[in-house]
Amino acid sequence: MAVFRRGLALLACSPVLLAVPARAADPSTCRVINVDFTAGGIAAGNRIPPTSTPPSSDDPAKPIPSPEITPQVVAWIEKPSGEYLHTIYITQQTGRYGIGNRPGRFDFNSAAGWPYGRRITVFPVWAHRQPVTFPQIDFRNAQDDDLSHPYNESSPESHFCRPLGIVDNGWDGTSCASTVYTDKGVFGAATSHYPPRSDLSAPAATDSPSVAMYKTMNQFDAVSQATPRLGNRTQVSWPIPPDLGPGDYVLFMEVALEQDFNATYSALAYPPPPGISYGDYGVPYRGQPSVVYRVPFTVADTETVAMMDEYVGYGDPTGQDGSIRPPDATITSDTPNTGALRLLMTSLDGTTFRVRVDALTERDTTPPSAPSDMVVSDATSRGVALAFAAPGDDGMLGTVKGYDVRYLVGDVPITAANFDTANEARFDAEIAAAGQLQIVAIKDLLPETEYTVAVRAFDNCSNTSSITTTTVTTTARQSGEVDACFVATAAYGSILANDVEMLRRFRDSMLKRSVLGELAVETYYTFGPSVAGVVGESDLLRSTARDILTPLVDRVRGLRW
Repeated sequence: MAVFRRGLALLACSPVLLAVPARAADPSTCRVINVDFTAGGIAAGNRIPPTSTPPSSDDPAKPIPSPEITPQVVAWIEKPSGEYLHTIYITQQTGRYGIGNRPGRFDFNSAAGWPYGRRITVFPVWAHRQPVTFPQIDFRNAQDDDLSHPYNESSPESHFCRPLGIVDNGWDGTSCASTVYTDKGVFGAATSHYPPRSDLSAPAATDSPSVAMYKTMNQFDAVSQATPRLGNRTQVSWPIPPDLGPGDYVLFMEVALEQDFNATYSALAYPPPPGISYGDYGVPYRGQPSVVYRVPFTVADTETVAMMDEYVGYGDPTGQDGSIRPPDATITSDTPNTGALRLLMTSLDGTTFRVRVDALTERDTTPPSAPSDMVVSDATSRGVALAFAAPGDDGMLGTVKGYDVRYLVGDVPITAANFDTANEARFDAEIAAAGQLQIVAIKDLLPETEYTVAVRAFDNCSNTSSITTTTVTTTARQSGEVDACFVATAAYGSILANDVEMLRRFRDSMLKRSVLGELAVETYYTFGPSVAGVVGESDLLRSTARDILTPLVDRVRGLRW
């Protein structure tokens, strides 16, 4: 079972406050809301990719290996009157990485790691009920219909991948095959109900000045967590703040799933826009709209439990409003993992439900023990994994709720004084029982770099353990499978840059037709990846590489092929 901790950081900057007098809190008492659910989704495996053109009997579609698709989920609390109070959980693709407010039109195609397109249909009900608005993020060159963007307006991408076609290597993968550069956008004139991404702590020189402000304006990052895995029971644990007094409340949970097609919401009914440059990359994604669950519950001095197994309605298929449409026959309601059944039935304590809310009061002043016997279990050029003996909730008794993980570059001590200001690494692994082996992974690090890593445990009353630290050094960059125009892609910042695409087509159309051409290609494949790795991380080397490639580009452009 995955367990996610809900911090109070969001509350400090929320403009919405309850008109309930705060009560003096017993320092030994904590009040917690635990929300349990099990996410469905689309399993990894061979699938026929969706298409916006009718199938042909002469050229039938064939299944191809495809990745798992899991739902996006958001949970928030309202008064019975409908007044919005707090967002307590949001999956990080929307809450941290900003898929609802990023450059590009909302109906672009999609795929695993897709970098562009404002996904305004992901949580339309939540987006219009929460009161905060943000500047809309546009492409730097204002070309909303184009997937290819200038190299001098792009920077290295730490989360998303480049757009892929269904025949490209890496279509079925969950990580990028090569260094990727994306346009991080700029504030536009319009407004959005979704936050921008907040993972860009150090904007690159080629980014717009707007990027430096994304993180500070995204208050929802404080309650964002990794998307739950398909079929795994998840518990969201949220400390009740002092201003949420005893009384009746309502929890809403909105659930969205890409490519959740049926007869009404099909790729034919909701196709991608025509005439888009590189429009054959990715696949249509707009299937059935978001569905909403509503669970009334009570906060009291004793434990209360409420649950729900039916959805209350669905969101706007176009994302334009926040109304909840009542259930109807357009939403699939008889097939698990799809439509109204995107949340699976869960069994717990003799009851079954799709969403369960447990509001309880605990007396707990005993912190978890510190993680012990920490060692480096794996290190690559881009990340590390640590292993340690898991502590318990109270000392070595019970099971902790989760771990806070921080890191700094170099052999720099991390103490209680600077722990909260160090770089955060999101913990989203399964939690091990006390005394068992716990694994913590840290991603998106630099090659051949020394880091200090600190870990502390916390329980459901926010008691924290002491800090355990270690140092680790990432390995040298490895040459592996990357895109076939390594140096050109690194130089121009994007595989979709027009000159890169022309060089790729010249390679495939001309060079591979002759023995000498094949020899040149094989030699390039041998040395290109390592050269591209160095070029891609230096603005000066990228500029130099473009100068070197310019005569070749001009020559190829003038050929007839």
